[in-house]
Amino acid sequence: MRNYSKLLPASKMKLVISSIGVLALLVFSGFVLFEATKAEVVFAENGKEQTVSTHTNTVEDLLDELGITIGQHDELSHEMDTPIEHGMSVEFEAAKEINVSIDGVEETYYTTTETVGAFLADENLSFKEQDIISHNAKDSTKDGLHIEVLTAYEVAINDGGKVKKIWTTDGTVEDLLNKAEVKYDQNSEDKVEPALDEVITKGDKVSIVRVSEEEEVLIEPLAYKTEKREDGSLLKGNEKVISEGKEGTVKKVYKVIKENGKEAERELVNEEVTESVAQIVAIGTKEKKQESNLVTAASNQSNAQATSASNSGGKTLTMTASAFTAGCSGCSGMTATGINLKANPNKKVIAVDPNVIPLGTRVWVEGYGEAVAGDTGGNIKGNRIDIHVPNKSEAFSWGIKTVQVKVLD
Repeated sequence: MRNYSKLLPASKMKLVISSIGVLALLVFSGFVLFEATKAEVVFAENGKEQTVSTHTNTVEDLLDELGITIGQHDELSHEMDTPIEHGMSVEFEAAKEINVSIDGVEETYYTTTETVGAFLADENLSFKEQDIISHNAKDSTKDGLHIEVLTAYEVAINDGGKVKKIWTTDGTVEDLLNKAEVKYDQNSEDKVEPALDEVITKGDKVSIVRVSEEEEVLIEPLAYKTEKREDGSLLKGNEKVISEGKEGTVKKVYKVIKENGKEAERELVNEEVTESVAQIVAIGTKEKKQESNLVTAASNQSNAQATSASNSGGKTLTMTASAFTAGCSGCSGMTATGINLKANPNKKVIAVDPNVIPLGTRVWVEGYGEAVAGDTGGNIKGNRIDIHVPNKSEAFSWGIKTVQVKVLD
């Protein structure tokens, strides 16, 4: 190493050292002065504060110095051209990107709010309590946050004619029925539309048709026939009931399908027939000229009455005669003239057309005897009478006859 001290005189060496010291002092003094003239600024970035010493003139210059770029949605407490002052505070909040999907439709938002609730309120996004939101209102926001919303809608459930409405967001028909606490049996005949595994969408309606099966028994009457048989022992024109007819029945068993309580289908599953019994009626064929001269005591009595009636001088009428009894079901037994036939079952009374035989008239009827015209009848018109007998058997035996009627008074 070369020793320069030997090259320079001692006086010049001192001068060089002195010059270097002065230069160093000037540099140091300048640095101290430069630092002393800086402005101190409190800068808060996303809530974190730091004190910055700067010679920048504006907020924009300060941000450039700190390497911060302001985005479109970021928040800055001052305008970019605001002059820097010693002791000022500058706040910067970087916006967070939030993606919101509502029923599958996604939209991007930017916010500087701290919570999900504040973000939704800031963007005027409001939802019903039935809607489903993926985050709570108190959850913190962060860049890239994805919020999913399913909006609820009402679905009407027609359950056998009774309508119930339920809020839902998604799921199948089966999910909806369970949520609505609607009971159903998958093994029953009930009809659910749409099908249980169908996915519910907005505007859908669900219908449950309640199906029931019942057995119904109907008994229908089967009318009896009337068989007529010729009888040579009866005078021609006379009829006599030999045996009563009896109605039969048809018992039908149906399977009845009802939907929501109303009949929808009917099927005959069984039929039982009880045959009717025919009524046998004897038809007289005997001619009057063939009658025997031998008559019964009753006939003699009738002839005697006829002779007596004939001698009285009243008019004689040829009339059609049927028979009735007061012992029928629903009959009062009282005649039009006030005779109680139930109390007097053997009373000789005939029903007449008052225009032909006045009520109260005494008459003689061939084969019946002396009687009083004491009643009327809806079917008793013109030359038609109805004779009273004690019981149904005698009424059937009498049948319908053509007789001579003698007016006695």
